Amino acid sequence: MRKKYSYLKFIVLGILIYIPVFSHLDTLPIQLWDESRLAINAYEMHHFGQYLVTHFDGLPDLWNTKPPLLIWMQVFWMKIIGVNEIALRLPSSLAALLTIISILIFSCRYLKSSWLGIITALILITSYGYVFNHGIRSANYDGLLTLFTTISGLLFYSFIETKKNKFLYGFFITLGLAVLTKSITGLLFGPAFLVYLILRKELIPLLKNKHFYIGLLSFIFLVGGFYITREIMSPGYLEAVYTNELGGRYLETIEHHSNSFWYYFDQLIDQNFSFWYLLVPIGMAIGFSHTNAKIKWLTIYSSILVGVFFLVISVSQTKLSWYDIPLFPFLAIISAVPVLFVFELLETSKVINKKLNHKVLPVIFLFLVFATPYQETIDTVHDPKKYKWDQSFYSMAQYLKDALKNKEDLNGVLYVNTEYMPNNEFYLHLLRDSGIDIVNGGSYLNIQSGDTIIAYQPFLFDYFESQFDVAILYDYKGVKKYQINARK
Repeated sequence: MRKKYSYLKFIVLGILIYIPVFSHLDTLPIQLWDESRLAINAYEMHHFGQYLVTHFDGLPDLWNTKPPLLIWMQVFWMKIIGVNEIALRLPSSLAALLTIISILIFSCRYLKSSWLGIITALILITSYGYVFNHGIRSANYDGLLTLFTTISGLLFYSFIETKKNKFLYGFFITLGLAVLTKSITGLLFGPAFLVYLILRKELIPLLKNKHFYIGLLSFIFLVGGFYITREIMSPGYLEAVYTNELGGRYLETIEHHSNSFWYYFDQLIDQNFSFWYLLVPIGMAIGFSHTNAKIKWLTIYSSILVGVFFLVISVSQTKLSWYDIPLFPFLAIISAVPVLFVFELLETSKVINKKLNHKVLPVIFLFLVFATPYQETIDTVHDPKKYKWDQSFYSMAQYLKDALKNKEDLNGVLYVNTEYMPNNEFYLHLLRDSGIDIVNGGSYLNIQSGDTIIAYQPFLFDYFESQFDVAILYDYKGVKKYQINARK
């Protein structure tokens, strides 16, 4: 009976995980900026077969200088299921599933109970900042990065607790994979590891451990090998890495992304962790004084990771709303501590269990805690928010995405645009691959009578309608298709 109950709770958890993590991955078109840049990188790698040096518009990409681990995974899925939104986003979703499985395994083996892992998983999949906004449903780096930073963090903790060198080797390997996912960001928990080593008086023993140096050398070989090879194949790469990711981004504001020191804290409260942020200080208070030493030290460790990482990204001069995503698994662990405390209290209460089965009330408690956050998450999955001010970023991409599915006749049509919009370019590539001869129209000043064009920028609408007699063939959600007639 106990085994059946154990299997049932994991089956239920799997069902609950599916919708926030995997459902409707292709609802939104590829989004502007990072996701679209990666989409072009992956498309060109898949199309031209150059697997080490990422390309954009046919040239080595020295703007997006991250290593290509995620792009390799996207290309793999393109070969399996085709070039589409799901292939691009599936690596992030699978990374989320593996992150949750890793936390569950850690909970079962370290705490000898699955419930902290289950509660942590439920908090994670109902955290807006983790699921959405560059998170696990997007074709961005952060979901995969968080998988490796989470596993490396848990392996480091396991090594400190057990002194088993296999965990130390696993730590260095996953740390290397984190760097090969998103460069220096994979190392931002490093100062927190040092703080915890000093707190546990394990720094000197670690420095005396020969396996530490073997692991460190394997990390250097793995990461350094890629960067040196990439520099040889594409000179100037290391200089671009420094400018984009190291001193330039941390010490200076890049692309006007400047915010106050409390930017990430305000985000957690207002949106990204809005259902759970109050549980963080409560979890710390309960965890730090917990009679179970394992929960106590896990809470202290997770709090150090969160605090140090938060400080590092808050001091950085360049701030973007998704830089805090690697925090969420450890925030979720801390937040799970008070929920687990009440759960176990209900489960062991003799007064309550005289009238009810000891399994019933704790499950009802969890349902009441997670029902509203889960429902809101599902609502957002089914109807992703699109803001009016954001319309120009996705309207044309949505039109081209629909045209690809509906096989709308766009042969000979000119696509006219004056902005950096790689999300649109991705769909133009797919349309051409499907046999539709849609053309980049070049400068709007060169448009002539007889052309058929599509555009989305209001100033282009004004120009065409003031300079030509036009027939509007399509006009919906910010996209217009014109037949250009005589000049006025």
